Amino acid sequence: MDGPGDPPEGTPEGVPAGGDDEYRSVVFDESFVRAARLQELSASERMGDHALAVRNRHVWSRVSTSRQVLVLVILIALAFGTAVYMGLRHPYKDPVVPAAEPMRAMLVPLAPKDPVPGGSAQELFDRSPAARFRLGTEGVNLPPARSTQHFSESQVMAALAAAKEYTVKSALDPAVLTGGSQRTVRLLLDPAQLDQFDRSFDRPANDGRHAATAWLVRFDPARVALVDTPVRTRGAFHVSETGPATLEVSADHTFVYAVRPATGPQDASLFTVRREMRFRFDRDGLQEHHLIVVQSYLQAGPQSCSADDEAYLRPLLAGQKPDGSVPDTDPYRTDPPAGAVCGALAAPPR
Repeated sequence: MDGPGDPPEGTPEGVPAGGDDEYRSVVFDESFVRAARLQELSASERMGDHALAVRNRHVWSRVSTSRQVLVLVILIALAFGTAVYMGLRHPYKDPVVPAAEPMRAMLVPLAPKDPVPGGSAQELFDRSPAARFRLGTEGVNLPPARSTQHFSESQVMAALAAAKEYTVKSALDPAVLTGGSQRTVRLLLDPAQLDQFDRSFDRPANDGRHAATAWLVRFDPARVALVDTPVRTRGAFHVSETGPATLEVSADHTFVYAVRPATGPQDASLFTVRREMRFRFDRDGLQEHHLIVVQSYLQAGPQSCSADDEAYLRPLLAGQKPDGSVPDTDPYRTDPPAGAVCGALAAPPR
């Protein structure tokens, strides 16, 4: 009888009988079997001749790289947001520049008690306090320029120079004084005030905002002519820093003009204008040679208290007297005042 491992027809020739005995010396213990790694091919691996026997783990590597990129993007976004927030909260950020506000104005006519004295311009000047004033632009002098906390000496000098130019062109230029073009004054203004300036000349009004004579000094050429003699001038400028981004220059000047009627008798008389102006400058305005007129306070006489002077100053000429007395002011009355604000013009010393 054949052995249990032999084929039914017997052992083939050339093969030794009892083949099992050949491998009986190879023994696999239980620990070896448990530690053996079994690898089962997937369907795609079994179908491909050159498929890998072990699954590729590169997908997990790509997933890990994507997560790293996402984390990096989030960190960059957080850093950028923090920088923006700190920039907005930074205590040394650029100061805010105040917007250009409308110019505020007050015009006060000064009425004489007696008829206006007349004569030659030189005699009138010699008998008046204006005899000690300087001639024309010689009386518009600048103080020494000194740096402030936030503005350099050159910036302060630029502000003073612009204020002086405005003062000269608006109160001493013969073309402006006789009602001519106001373009030279307009060019010095901040663009934000141009609409108010233009309306003051197109539709002048005594409303504290739109009087042409608040911006500059001018006379009605149909009624008044300038005597061919220099204007007497005295005044001063002062500089103050009103904030980290703004400078203010105040100008306080008195101008004395010799005027006469445009037609008729040629006797001259004097007309005095005391004008206090406040100009504001920001850094852009200093570079562009622009200023903001913050306030204009003007006293002018001799005029009647009822003078309609928002378009032109209307001096009383030689021999004329006011059409009424200076109105009384009762501080106990609560109703609006009946007339315009007016003051009494002191008589010049003889």
